[in-house]
Amino acid sequence: MEKKIAILGAGSWATALSVLLAGKGFPVHMWSRRASRAEEINIQRCNTDYLPGVVIPENVYASVDMPLVLKGARAVIFCVPSHAFREILASALPHLNRDTLIINAAKGIEEDSLLRLSLVYAALAGESRLNRYVVLSGPSHAEEVGRGLPTAVVAASGDMTAAEEAQDLFMTGYFRVYTNPDVAGVELGGALKNIIALGTGIADGLGCGDNTKAALITRGLAEITRLGMAQGANVLTFAGLAGVGDLFVTCTSIHSRNRRAGIEIGRGRSLAEAVDSVHMVVEGVRTTRAAYRLAARHGVEMPITEQMHRVLFDGLSPRTAMTNLMSRGRRREMEEVAQAAVSWRYNRIN
Repeated sequence: MEKKIAILGAGSWATALSVLLAGKGFPVHMWSRRASRAEEINIQRCNTDYLPGVVIPENVYASVDMPLVLKGARAVIFCVPSHAFREILASALPHLNRDTLIINAAKGIEEDSLLRLSLVYAALAGESRLNRYVVLSGPSHAEEVGRGLPTAVVAASGDMTAAEEAQDLFMTGYFRVYTNPDVAGVELGGALKNIIALGTGIADGLGCGDNTKAALITRGLAEITRLGMAQGANVLTFAGLAGVGDLFVTCTSIHSRNRRAGIEIGRGRSLAEAVDSVHMVVEGVRTTRAAYRLAARHGVEMPITEQMHRVLFDGLSPRTAMTNLMSRGRRREMEEVAQAAVSWRYNRIN
């Protein structure tokens, strides 16, 4: 195959996707900030810091030269932390053609602007180029994708031709891709689940049980859905892979960096100590700050997010946060769900 694929980033997810695409015969060029990591990938065919034990095929080439990596690429995949997306996109744009397929695999909300990453892309590249923008999301830990374990994800775009192009690009016998036109819902599901994963980790660190975790996941999904609908998302997206699927795996998996950081906080470590112990970016920390402000802006009730914000940034003890959640006023679950559905339908009609 002559269709060169460029990947911006050289972390665990970038490495896993490079292995997947190289396995399909594509020449894959990865951009890394660090020359030492590019050298390790090119010579030793591994990425020991981020995806140990996974052999990187010979048709993967890494470089610190971004223009070289992007030159002639038919598809460009962004696998960078969400807080670095704007900076790296700005550097990449002069080297991208208008027909280049852009696939964003980052999960987060820009903290300063409170923009979803597709809106950051539109602000820098222009809304006319959104027809070539795709979001890749869903329950997909790099540690498992890199080993070829069965995984299902979603490719979301406002243009289904672009979504289907990404679908064809990634589909293998172990990596199944569905399409979805709801970019807002897929982006928010992928970002907000990290907040709830921090919470389930804290609960584990406190010694709580499976009942607690199930409650946090279920009620977490409810508040994710409320904020999603306030931003125009389709309520049904949150019942799919980018919603409950990604939420479940991130809240329960040993591979989840957000859950691992939460466990350390629940055990009494500070936020800085917990994040440092993970040795990777913990997206849920920044996302908690952004979601807390977004909820206030839209008048959306997000009690788990509120308590997580107080634990992370205001010094509230995790056990007190749990007590606060359990002692909230009475609610009717089905009534709340019905009200959310009616609100969504009203917004769609009007």
